[in-house]
Amino acid sequence: MLGIFIAALIIYFLAGIRVNEISLPFMSPINLSWWSLPITVFWILALTNAVNLIDGLDGLATGVSMISLSTMGIVGFFFLHGWQNYVPLMCIMLATCLLGFLPYNFHPAKIFLGDTGALYIGFMISILSLKGLKNVTFISLLVPIIILGVPLTDTIFAMIRRKLNKKPITVADKHHLHHQLMRMGLSHRQTVLAIYGISLLFSFISLVFISSPAWGIWPLMIGLLFALELFVETIGLLGDKFKPLLHFIQNYINKMHRSDPQVGISHFSIKKDEHKD
Repeated sequence: MLGIFIAALIIYFLAGIRVNEISLPFMSPINLSWWSLPITVFWILALTNAVNLIDGLDGLATGVSMISLSTMGIVGFFFLHGWQNYVPLMCIMLATCLLGFLPYNFHPAKIFLGDTGALYIGFMISILSLKGLKNVTFISLLVPIIILGVPLTDTIFAMIRRKLNKKPITVADKHHLHHQLMRMGLSHRQTVLAIYGISLLFSFISLVFISSPAWGIWPLMIGLLFALELFVETIGLLGDKFKPLLHFIQNYINKMHRSDPQVGISHFSIKKDEHKD
């Protein structure tokens, strides 16, 4: 962690890669001033470690990073112009390198990525995403976050889960996204392919954000957050007990059952089918 922190400071002060201001829809640009340093360093630390944390199965971090970098390369052609075109080119080059490495890293792996490889990929993704975001709009700030939805979601909810269980956030556990999918009965290969699919879905959503008008961003964000929370609670990423949204839906169905017996019949049939499974 200390090494990544020092590297982030070098990137900020010597390379001059940083976030200077953010433009929100229907608002004047916000100059980050001295907040630029902690936000930039946090961005690099978060993305670097997020990629490393999902490196729990053969080919997982490699494939997700390849999908993310490919999408960043495509997005770069929309946002970056002139001399900055080398940024999407570097994204595609790194994604191509990972594509060549993937057959040897996919289950059963012959070569492993390791902490060094995963941290390097995460670090490069954080730098390349920042390179085109010196003065960013709200939409362009969201795009790399959405593209990296799989590692960031897994990392954020892992921290929340450990806090809810009153454990240090640095202590490893067996409740990450890939662990939960395997508990649902998926094999090693099926779990990795399923997470590839989720990563591709996040990439598609990021492209939708780019093409959406400013007034459509907020409904998309609300819908995305709702669907994400529903998915997280369904697979038990926060644990088996903490499921506020599912409990709210359950209570709503119960209230509808008391006011309309027909709702109760269909709800009973759903619960009955679940028991059969």
